[in-house]
Amino acid sequence: MNENLHNTLFFASSGSWLHTALAGILGLLIGSFLNVVIHRIPKMMQRESDNYVASESGRELPHTDRYNLMLPRSACPHCGHQITAIENIPVLSYLFIGGKCTGCKAPISARYPIVELLTGILSGFMIWHFGSGIAGLASLVFVWLLVAMTFIDADTQLLPDDLTYPLLWCGLLVNLNGTFTSLGSAVIGAMAGYLALWAIYWLFKLTTGKEGMGYGDFKLLAALGAWMGWTMLPVIILLSSLVGALVGIAMMVFANMSKNNPIPFGPYLAAAGLIALLWGKELSQQYLGLLL
Repeated sequence: MNENLHNTLFFASSGSWLHTALAGILGLLIGSFLNVVIHRIPKMMQRESDNYVASESGRELPHTDRYNLMLPRSACPHCGHQITAIENIPVLSYLFIGGKCTGCKAPISARYPIVELLTGILSGFMIWHFGSGIAGLASLVFVWLLVAMTFIDADTQLLPDDLTYPLLWCGLLVNLNGTFTSLGSAVIGAMAGYLALWAIYWLFKLTTGKEGMGYGDFKLLAALGAWMGWTMLPVIILLSSLVGALVGIAMMVFANMSKNNPIPFGPYLAAAGLIALLWGKELSQQYLGLLL
């Protein structure tokens, strides 16, 4: 295989329909796995916590069976019917079985195909935007981790270290050769991202006596800083705050939600981080232009 053909097949530039389609299909498959991650990681954390408490108090461990991202096999929570391979095809299986368990006919949440579709669409778009080189492949990992964290935080108001730390280290690793920013800017971005929300957290707590966000939010912004550098942090914070405020107001108006109801900040940080990775430089220039 000559070099030109090799580059065409594996390392296409942005705007390649073939590589976009392939990334979209891969994203659908990854989205199916992310559904498992979203469902099981909080349960794994709870089981670990339960076992730790029991161990420290000298009681019998409440969870001794194997439970991880691979075992046991996925099954219907109502009847225990194990999901077969033909029932696990992204999106198509859900449509084919009519959104119901083939064993007991209990309804299956529409969020499963939504996560698969979202992951597939975002994966294709990242390759369309960046191409299938290092930046494009790295952006796929970026998107997959953000999708998982977004839905976990929406469900549980938790941002697991098992996801935030890998995102942070991947950002520093990707920028060893300056893929998205210089390594120095990435390191400073990680530190500044964490300290920025840490300072806001303590200022809010000292002023109101309440906790406005969790430590997972600090780590997520640190990870975003590691990917895009410290210069993108103002854009990310501004975007996430704006989106969070708009969504919060809309939920209070249309869903009768009290202003005291906790709202996870992670999904807004994730959305802002994705926008910043794609168009952050343009937004930053426009923002500076308005200020000047």
